[in-house]
Parts: sequence; structure tokens; C-alpha cells
Amino acid sequence: MTTTTGVATPAGAVGSAHTRLEGRAKVTGAARYSGEVPFPELAHGWLVLSTVTRGRVRSVEDGPVLDMPGVLAVLHQGNAPRVNLGYMGMLDRPNPVIGLFQQDRVPFAGWPVALVVAETPEQAREAAEALVVQYETEPHDVEFRAGHPDAYTPRSTPLVEAETEKGDLEARLGASAVVVDEAYTTPEEHHHAMEPHAATARWEGGRLDVIDSNQGSTWVVSELAQLFSLDPASVRVRAEHVGGAFGSKGLAPHLVAAVMATTVLRRPVRVVLTRRQMFTLVGYRSPTAQRIRIGADADGRLRAFEHLAQSVTSTVHEFVETSAVLGRVMYDADAHHTRHRVVRLDVPTPTWMRAPGEAPGSFALESALDELAEKCGVDPVELRLLNEPERGPVSGLPFSSRNVAACFEEGARRFGWADRDHRPGLRREGRWLLGTGTAAASYPAGVGPSTAAVTAEPDGGFTVRINAADVGTGARTAMALVAADALGVRPDRIRVRIADSDLGPAMIAGGSMGTRSWAWAVTIAANDLRERLALGGGIPPEGITTRSDTAEAIGALAAKERHSFGAQFAEVAVDTDTGEVRVRRLLGIFAAGTIVNPLTARSQLVGGMTWGLSMALHEEAARDRATGAHVGADLAGYHYAAHADVPPIEADWVDDPVPGDPIGIKGIGEIGIVGVAAAIANAVWHATGVRHRDLPIRPDRVLRAAEEVRRRVAGGGARSA
Repeated sequence: MTTTTGVATPAGAVGSAHTRLEGRAKVTGAARYSGEVPFPELAHGWLVLSTVTRGRVRSVEDGPVLDMPGVLAVLHQGNAPRVNLGYMGMLDRPNPVIGLFQQDRVPFAGWPVALVVAETPEQAREAAEALVVQYETEPHDVEFRAGHPDAYTPRSTPLVEAETEKGDLEARLGASAVVVDEAYTTPEEHHHAMEPHAATARWEGGRLDVIDSNQGSTWVVSELAQLFSLDPASVRVRAEHVGGAFGSKGLAPHLVAAVMATTVLRRPVRVVLTRRQMFTLVGYRSPTAQRIRIGADADGRLRAFEHLAQSVTSTVHEFVETSAVLGRVMYDADAHHTRHRVVRLDVPTPTWMRAPGEAPGSFALESALDELAEKCGVDPVELRLLNEPERGPVSGLPFSSRNVAACFEEGARRFGWADRDHRPGLRREGRWLLGTGTAAASYPAGVGPSTAAVTAEPDGGFTVRINAADVGTGARTAMALVAADALGVRPDRIRVRIADSDLGPAMIAGGSMGTRSWAWAVTIAANDLRERLALGGGIPPEGITTRSDTAEAIGALAAKERHSFGAQFAEVAVDTDTGEVRVRRLLGIFAAGTIVNPLTARSQLVGGMTWGLSMALHEEAARDRATGAHVGADLAGYHYAAHADVPPIEADWVDDPVPGDPIGIKGIGEIGIVGVAAAIANAVWHATGVRHRDLPIRPDRVLRAAEEVRRRVAGGGARSA
């Protein structure tokens, strides 16, 4: 077949595996990240963070530091440019931590109190460490716990409804044949991308020019313009290469500091955060305390469902870890209640972290479902399939598509689930007790307005321009494949330009919405270009360009429950003499709409599942109650899964057509982590007969549980705990 562009139509590019367009540049070092782009007369800033947890800054003694070699300026509350924090940003009110040096209050340990700027990063660091800051201290509280007396119900926002309720919960629980009523906890966790947060700012030709590591240049331009009272047209933000983000790379203090410094000095200034600074300045996943109450018939059919989730926020900005949202999609009951509660403490503000809400929420919910299956004597897979809802349990809306059953059926077949003896503590291999577990997964498939431009070039190629952010997911390559299919050409004829705010507004890379949003805009522009080229005529030297804006089309979408779904399976080995838990197998099967590039998609899913393993067994940030600061705020003290901890991981998907959807893409960046911790915890129960309701499942917790079981058995009590 010959296309209107004059070439043979290739096999569909979307759905075929392609290596990253920028892969060679990354592995050879040719790709420049935000902390590597050279500028003449570049100065370097180093943030100074508070050493007290709560109080006031009495003085910043900058005189001696200004006399040190290479020091150009010290910005603090007495001399910093004023900023505007009274605006409504794209996602909410701004976090006051970006309002650097605007007031003397210190609300948590690690609050920015000064910026030292010098000719070299070494000089800036030396001076920053020598800067003396005097404080007035006040008593602080950093201890999060279930049932905290100051917990309150947060405000509902467009991003999350704080509470949902239908039916008489207590009556339905009372009438249920089987009831599960348990508490679960998850600790504070941190997202530390391989590339630290870094930004370079300068004034060029009357415009503020920023090279930044972020998840969306459109977003950052809007925030900077409002913060500094600038015309958005006078701000340009670029983020060509981003070495990971996971929810943490929006407008952060380092970028604001760089803009302040370049405004004062009128020369380029770069600020790069250290690992230790990242523990306090860019957010984290809040600890949670969750309670699940489920009432069911004897066969496991749900009649009552309640999920109460408590998390932490700072005293200066409200953020809610929305752990109770998963049940609003996954399971229905005659009485269905969910509620979020938050506690204000003298700690930094949490933020979005891969699968915010769903990751910790799925641990509690899917562990409770496993406990219900045990009590009912029903297979855990069969229990979940029995409780598949026909419509959104809370919204009542139809699902765009929901192939949970297909995920569990395919996963069970591949995993060999049919051979599983449901009784715990029976399989042994030498010193190891073996067990298997499963859990469901879901994450919303949202979409945001985007613009795109596609140009037919005189040389026969095509250029796609869209302000997408490639945070390591392969966005460039995905957009090339989408454009190639829309134009009916080979992918090697597509050039892609991204991550520059001058390209026009586009959705951020977050919430598993990036690829779906950008692909929609690119498809419309490419289809329009193909129609224009069909009219014939030559291509002028400037090319032929078509543009798109999806805002109106997205606004016209019918209301539906749009989600990706999945089924997680895990096999573990547990040594109850040492407390060691080893994950031997992980399998995830997903229903995520159209898979654009199987190569990078599988990488995303495996990465998420690896993180879920780390969440289950390793990750836990600790705070010293006396000082209010982290204990071990570095990647030596904060434990996470190393290569030796990660078994063979298999991630795959089932066909998941989305009838009536104009693009059919759902999103896979978040869902890989959802349910993994629960599947592993359920497998540990199957191996040992002991439930672990607190993450991570550390060796000391395994040992204590094993000792408790031994005492119960010796005393004639039940084995299961």
C-alpha cells in the first residue's frame, strides 16, 4: 500500500519494540543534563539549611563569609528578592518552602535559611558550611502514630475527595458472616532519582532562561512567572534530559534560589542539591496508619467495606497521601466508606511519589483481602474475581475498560497458581520456608490538555514538536512511533523536539498521564498534516506545519472510570532463624490499553515492581525525635533493594481495547509498584503462617513473629498470628 506521503506504509510502529532515540547519547555521555550545560561566567549556589527543627532565625552572620575567596553573595531573609506566594498554581497553592528567605520562621529541620553564591561549587560549599546562623528554638513534634490526637479530615480538592460514604456500615458489618478488622502501617519513604535536582538560571535578551530537571516545563514556567510576578512569555524553561523524577521534580527551592541569585548578580547561576538536602527539600512519601474493616458473606462476597487512612503533613502546607482511593475503584459493597485523615507535624511537606496513594493503600487493602480469603477458605484469586464490580463502586460510572479478570487468569496460568496448597507453613526447602501471594493493582488513566506541531520537511523527514518531558520513560521514542503511524511512514523519518516551554503548553510527565496526553496531540497534528499532504504540491523550504490543541476534545470526553489494572504474583523464601526474606519470583500482568513501545513499557513495569519489592522489605526513613532530623539521611543509611535482592521479574500485559476512546493509551508509569508489597507480604504469610501488617518486613520483625509463633505452639495456641 502507498500512503499520501508517497512511501510504502510500514507495519504499525506503535506496538513494536524500539530502542530509545537518545540512547546512544546517554550511554556515551553526549546527553547533557541540567547540571552539565556549560555557560560563560557561571556562578554556583549552595543552600544553607536550618539545623533546628522549629523556631526563628535571629541572625545570619554573613560578613565573614563574604570575605572568603570566590564568594559573590549571601542571600537570606534580610536581602533576598521578594516573591509572591498568594497564587493558585496548576495543582494547588504553592508549598511555602519555595518562598525562600521571605520570613524568619523555621517550621522543620532542613528549612532553607540562606544561599551562598561563589565562583566555584567548592568555594560555595566551603563558605556555606562556615556560615553562622543564630536561632531561637521552640519545642517540636515529629512523631507520627495511629490515633494521633491532632488528626483531622483534610479539605477535599479537585485532586482528591477526602471522604466518601454510602450505606449503613455498622449494620452491614454486624450482619456479615465474616469480618476482617485490622490495622496496617507503612513508613516514610523517599524518591531519590539518579540525577539530583539541579537548575541553571540566567537572564538572556530580557527573558529568564532556565535549564532545569523537571517533569513539565509548562508547569514550571507558570509557577515561576507567578512567583516572581513575571509575564509568562518572558520565561523559558528547558529540560532536555531528566534522570528520573517519580513525582519530586516540580518547582523546588534550588530553582527558586538560582533565579533569585541570577536576578541579583546578573550572571548565570547553578544550584544543585546534595543527596542529604533532597531528604528535606523535595518531598517524600508520608508514613501511613491505615485501618481496613471488611464484612462479607461466608463465600467471600463483600457486604461492608471501610478504609481509613491517616498520613502526615507539615505545619506550613497540606498534602494528603491518598491511601484510601484504591477501594473506591477496586471493590464494591452495600456499605462503602473511605476517609483520609492528616496530622500536622514539624516535618517537611510530603509530596507525590510513584503511585501516590495507591502504593501504600494497596498494601493495606490487598493484605486485608488476603486475610478475608483465609477466613472464608476461598482462594485469593477467586475472592477477587468474585468481587469484580460492574461500575465504579463510588462514582457509579462505567469503566472505559476493566480487564482485571484477564490479568488474574493469565497471571495464575503463568505463575502455576493452580498447584498452590492454600495452607501456610507447609513448603520447605532446606532452611527456607516457601510461600506465594498475590494482589490486585490499579491506577488512574488520566489525560491533560496539550498542544503539538508536526512539520513536513523539504528533505522528506518530519519534525514533531511537543513540550513533553522525558523523565526516563522513553517519551521521545514513543512520540516518534505515534507520529510515524499517524503519518504512515517509518519511525526513522521522524525527528522529535521536546522539553522546551517555547514549544507550547503540554501536560506534565506525572500521574501516568504524559504519554496518553502527548500522543493525542501528536496524532491530531499528524493526521491533519497527512490530509494536507494528500492535496499534493511541493514542500516549501520552511516546510508545512500543522498544529493541535486537545483542550476542547478532552473537555468533551464522556465521564467514565478510566484506569489501568493488573495482577501481581510473588514467591518468597523465609529463614525464620535469621529473619531473612528473599523474593524468588515476581510476575505482573497488566491491562493498560495500547502499549506504544513494548521495550520501554516492560522496563517501566519491571522498575515499578522492583520498587515495590524495595518497599516491602527495605525502605524506611527514620527521624530522631530529639532533634527532629533524619537518621542516616543518605543512600548508605536509607536502605533500598540492591541488585542481589532482585529476582527475575516478569512483566507482561493482556489485550486491553478501550472502546470509543480516541487514543486507547492508558499509562504504565505508576501501576507497576501497586500491589507488589501486598503480594510479597501475603507470600510471607503463606510461607510462615504469620501476618506482617507493618512495612518493611525486616529481619527483626520476622524473628519476633517466629518467636511468638513458637511460644503459642508450645502453649497449645493457634499457629497463625
